[in-house]
Amino acid sequence: MAYKYGVIGYGFIGRRHVNTLKKFEQSDCAAVCDIDPRRLKEVKELYPDMPVYERAEEMLACEKLDGVIISANNIAHKELTILAAENGCDIICEKPAALTVAEFDEMMEAVKKAGVSFTVHQQRRFDKDFATVKACYDQGLVGDIYTIQSSLYGFNGNMHDWHVYKSEGGGMLYDWGVHLIDQILYMVKGKLVTVYADVRNVINKEVDDYFKIILRFENNVTAEIELGSYFLNDQPDWFERHWFVGGNKGSMHVNKFDPEGSIVRTTRLLENVDEDQDKSAKSYGPTRSFGVPAPGLIVSEPLPKVTTEQSDYFVNYFNALDGKEEMLVKPEEVRRVLRVMEACRESAETKKSVEVE
Repeated sequence: MAYKYGVIGYGFIGRRHVNTLKKFEQSDCAAVCDIDPRRLKEVKELYPDMPVYERAEEMLACEKLDGVIISANNIAHKELTILAAENGCDIICEKPAALTVAEFDEMMEAVKKAGVSFTVHQQRRFDKDFATVKACYDQGLVGDIYTIQSSLYGFNGNMHDWHVYKSEGGGMLYDWGVHLIDQILYMVKGKLVTVYADVRNVINKEVDDYFKIILRFENNVTAEIELGSYFLNDQPDWFERHWFVGGNKGSMHVNKFDPEGSIVRTTRLLENVDEDQDKSAKSYGPTRSFGVPAPGLIVSEPLPKVTTEQSDYFVNYFNALDGKEEMLVKPEEVRRVLRVMEACRESAETKKSVEVE
């Protein structure tokens, strides 16, 4: 018997959730709720037998649902989560789960009291580019890692719909930032010591559209995340995903969501020069590392192969409901991401590093 879910919020991601629920054998979308009658009209055109509602309270009262997916505006996540929990529904919430840690703690109190399950749709843990980098990290393919750089750039500058309003929980830190931070925290295990961040409004009046975040971990890994929605370059594939991983046995670069790149190594390290150094222009100074490498010195290897899809998130979710495996995205991990996001805003305001854990 399929789990019956309702979708609250039929915007861009809500449409995808309806399709996903209907695609899996373990689930079905039994109702849709949205405050915009035009969107509900679209639902009825696509699914004539689908019950639709303008108010979540009415949907939860009228339909016998096993769970809900909350994909409404960010500002509504807390209220809708508490409402769904009080009605005995398991909950998948879109990211960010809440706008503050305090809000999230209220939500988890209601979830615990109701005895329902709660998780967040962090499907980008299954992105191929990230899975490739994580495989490199987990397998130690470049040795002891000291730096991880994660970046994403855009050309339009402006966001759309409610994402441009601070009152609705808009902005890029809440939009993409929560994914990029979650990826790093999911990959790099151990204590996060400090956070430093620069968060700016470059084009948008109310909400942030650029950030650079530096995360320093106790295991000596430093992760740098940069996103700009108006960060222009004419290089091919610039407006795609970018990663760089540096270790003591090589480096790794990955570009594009469908990853392309290499693991890069040197066949030998340059030896120390005891005698007086060559003073010709081609010596490139004392380090001799910043010039043209000799033929054969730099070699590349293919990236590790991964076979992940974003839909694997729901494979895990329904298997967890059936007791077959552990739910991947846990509330404590969600809270940790929110705490880092708060530290980012604090750091941006004070221009100082913030201790986190």
